[in-house]
Amino acid sequence: MSRTLRTRQATAALAVLCCVTAAASCQGQDGPKRRGSPVGGGAPAKSFTLVASGDVLPHSSIIDKAKADAGGYGYDFRPMLSGVKPVVARADLAICHMETVYGADGDYTGYPTFKSPPQVADGLAATGYDGCSTASNHTLDDGSAGIHRTLDALDRAGVRHAGSARSSAEASAPTIMQAGTAKVAHLAYTYGTNGIPLPAGKPWAVNLIDPDRIVAEARAARKAGADVVVVSMHWGTEWQDEPDTRQLRLSKRLTGSRTDGRPDIDLILGTHAHVPQAYEKVNGTWVIYGMGDQIAGAMYNYGGAQDPRGNESTIGRFTFAPPDKPGGRWQVEKAEFVPQWFDLGSGRVVDLNRAIDQGADVTAVRDRIRRVVLSRGAAGDGLVMAR
Repeated sequence: MSRTLRTRQATAALAVLCCVTAAASCQGQDGPKRRGSPVGGGAPAKSFTLVASGDVLPHSSIIDKAKADAGGYGYDFRPMLSGVKPVVARADLAICHMETVYGADGDYTGYPTFKSPPQVADGLAATGYDGCSTASNHTLDDGSAGIHRTLDALDRAGVRHAGSARSSAEASAPTIMQAGTAKVAHLAYTYGTNGIPLPAGKPWAVNLIDPDRIVAEARAARKAGADVVVVSMHWGTEWQDEPDTRQLRLSKRLTGSRTDGRPDIDLILGTHAHVPQAYEKVNGTWVIYGMGDQIAGAMYNYGGAQDPRGNESTIGRFTFAPPDKPGGRWQVEKAEFVPQWFDLGSGRVVDLNRAIDQGADVTAVRDRIRRVVLSRGAAGDGLVMAR
């Protein structure tokens, strides 16, 4: 994990973008999501949209900004995320990645051992997120207590979670959410926990990557009624645009698993690398190798240089269509990505296409993200940049 820059300096271009973003995020805010009718009563299945975004990683500078945005009374993460609320809130189902655990009573820290204000959960809920993956290399930064506080806060905010647990029973039950007329299971796993051992007697506290286990749990989720199974993977090599060998191997293994000819996993969402990585269709299933950091302070790469890629990310948006016959696969009929950027000067997440439409000079950032996202031929399989 890279060090955070505690002082933020905005260039003239960022100042312009700040104004643009503020103007955009204050217009046309969506209200509560327009959910589809619950399954039951013979209601016909309908298409639904799912969006997913990258690491929420509150460094000390991010915590300070949220405190300032709250006017000195607590912490407010809603303004920080307001620029992407239109994208998130319009989806039938929205999934985020909560990389850190929460502290309490003002004991909040950034790198290297994170304890974030629990008000992050309120900000995520207000933006329109329905659930978050919580399995990461920082899940055990404050032991079992950190997991409990985090999941308790997400529960209070009405945000579902997958990847860490407070009990064995919770760990064994798949997280299943409603998306229109479809039931979507969300599973989440991490490559490790920065060398911190699992709590004694609690091997279920955080899910570690094991392909056999992932497949078994995906099949169990299907048996529990899931129409679509989504797997979040905290994996990859930090600061590397290209997926590493393990990512490629695991993606083939997981997407190749089938039961009665139907894939066990319908979508893979990658986090951890701090930079946007490619999207690719593997064995007929979409894989996002890495979405990048949605929220993070200034990031430094392994060479010790501040690296702007650490504040670039994407939102994946997938429209799933129901099967032609019962028991068939829900197919992705439209695959899109939304390029994002965290503006360190304003302390805001920016939808880059919207900012460009408003006249901000951020085309080079947007185009770099697009090149990486499409670097493994995803355009040929229908992936487009959302407008």
